[in-house]
Amino acid sequence: MTDEDPDIDDRPDDDRPVVALDASALMAPVEANVRLFEELDRLLGSYDPVVPSAVVDELVELGSGAGKAATAASVGADLADRARTIEVDGAYGDDALVDLARAGRVAYVVTLDRPLVERVLDADTPVICLRGRNTLTVTDP
Repeated sequence: MTDEDPDIDDRPDDDRPVVALDASALMAPVEANVRLFEELDRLLGSYDPVVPSAVVDELVELGSGAGKAATAASVGADLADRARTIEVDGAYGDDALVDLARAGRVAYVVTLDRPLVERVLDADTPVICLRGRNTLTVTDP
């Protein structure tokens, strides 16, 4: 179901907010017992999920190991298929997400990574992050 799309802006007339997912968000169902897409549905209703190619690469690499983190990454890679994969410059997922936020190309970034939360908020983009044990919330800049 992954749609390799080199440009996030090449969407048909679609006013759904673009929501970029990072590796920690996609791993959250295993690591934090978060029902990621159900929580996003609850918060946003309709949205267009995207995953930078660097994030997919990160999940595949992490998933090749052993242990709980590898299992979470494998699940995350599978969940990434529910979003459009977009090509990005560079090999580091966090930087790609911040670049998308700075350029105003995404409405939200979903992450459980506290340093990334701060970087995205500094880029004046709302973040969807963990509140409590397994609930997501929107944090505005």
